[in-house]
Amino acid sequence: MLSFLITVFFFFFALNLFFLSSSLKPKMLTAESFVFSSGDGAYNNMAMRGRHLDAYSMYKRGSKDYINAHDKEQGSARLLNGAGKDIGNPSWNRSLPHILVATLSSLLFGYHLGVVNETLESMSHDLGFHGNTMAEGLVVSTCLGGAFVGSLFSGSIADGVGRRRAFQLCALPMIIGSSMSATAKNLWGMLLGRLFVGSGMGIGPPVAALYVTEVSPAYVRGTYGSCTQIATCLGLMGALFIGLPAKETEGWWRICFWVSAVPAAMLALFMEFSAESPQWLFKRGRGADAEAEFEKLLGGPYVKGAMAELSKSDRGDEADTVRFSELLYGRHRKVIFIGSTLFALQQLSGINAVFYFSSTVFKNAGVPSESANICVGIANLIGSFVALLLMDKLGRKLLLIGSFSGMAVAMGLQATSASSLVSSSNEVYMSVGGMLLFVLTFAMGAGPVPGLLLSEMFPGRIRAKAMSICMAVHWVINFFVGLLFLRLLEQIGPLVLNTIFGTFCLLAVIFVKKNVLETKGKSLQEIEIAFLPPE
Repeated sequence: MLSFLITVFFFFFALNLFFLSSSLKPKMLTAESFVFSSGDGAYNNMAMRGRHLDAYSMYKRGSKDYINAHDKEQGSARLLNGAGKDIGNPSWNRSLPHILVATLSSLLFGYHLGVVNETLESMSHDLGFHGNTMAEGLVVSTCLGGAFVGSLFSGSIADGVGRRRAFQLCALPMIIGSSMSATAKNLWGMLLGRLFVGSGMGIGPPVAALYVTEVSPAYVRGTYGSCTQIATCLGLMGALFIGLPAKETEGWWRICFWVSAVPAAMLALFMEFSAESPQWLFKRGRGADAEAEFEKLLGGPYVKGAMAELSKSDRGDEADTVRFSELLYGRHRKVIFIGSTLFALQQLSGINAVFYFSSTVFKNAGVPSESANICVGIANLIGSFVALLLMDKLGRKLLLIGSFSGMAVAMGLQATSASSLVSSSNEVYMSVGGMLLFVLTFAMGAGPVPGLLLSEMFPGRIRAKAMSICMAVHWVINFFVGLLFLRLLEQIGPLVLNTIFGTFCLLAVIFVKKNVLETKGKSLQEIEIAFLPPE
């Protein structure tokens, strides 16, 4: 328990230290709320509306042209109050507490992914399925199945009851499932508890991506988006440290499950006092409530500009129900394809296979499994902090390209280590080095960027359900990679398998270059106009 609390404290302290030291350097393109000015003064509302129509027309000539045209005008962008005076960026510390509460869902996500790592052996003895590899696999995979089901419904839940209530509904099955797992008397009780936990895990990540995107000022949205990856990493490491006594202390695995109920309860409680997404409120016709939430998140001087910017994307169809058939076969199918493919390539890169195989590689090098997990966790954490620092400086697209490129190099090292070109004395070092490099570069881009980028790309009307489709693809690929990895490793060997993973990383680089547009520093409404599909 002490290790877990120290880890969580370090997360909050490091995050606040970063922001305090940064002092948020002034930028001109800002927080969901700006109008353009020129030497002749600010445009009036009619001119802003005309700009929107011009942008729509420009889409027909290609959304990339619109983005490039906007980039050239960034130097003249100003955030204005009613008097036309430059008021700069809204304060980051207004939205930060709400983001930290939301990242508790990511902390839980990471914790439940890793909680069975150290506890599975003692748990299997107590529940009577020790030595049954099928039962041990079910304890892990049942959670993934529940996550797939939860992700399918996450969009409907987030759109139906709002982002705050969706977080609370995410926490509820995690509390119930953790309690059921902690008190399980047999395998079936454990599996039922893991299924409940998995359903909460499926709801949490897409809702967290939506919430962070919709309540963050544009100039720190990427930084805030990286916090979810850091929280996931800390959850994994917290599960590792808390589970260390499980092999020596009888019944300790039950405590590991009870511990996870605490942050889940905190998430449900603190969300009651957190801000609701202004985008969701506006979409539901609750403009006055959206203004109140903007004031809470940005401050009074920014509310009018934020509402004006939000209104630019309202084309009168926000109240319509979005059907899944419309997303898969309608005018939004291209952006859904981009999002689903990006998540599929993330999983086909082999990241979860690396996590599954890391203990064996380190064991061959004479390193204990506990030390192996710590090394992988530290590499993951360092990469996540690098992403936090660079997300709003280099941009999403560049981080993705660099991340997948680094992962391809790392997979090349691991494949080479399994070939006859490397001596047996250097094989282990190259394999271990390649594995740590792979985890590090994954955490710098391919891990945190897709969830944030896609929630930025999708128009507000379809954002929640589109994210649920993409996350469902994520969980399906995740499940099959975990299911088939060991069998493929036995049949085709590490050389061919790592080469396949590296090839998918290179395909991801090509795909990102051709299909992904940069969203750094742009308001959600600008991004929506750029991706606006023709009627």
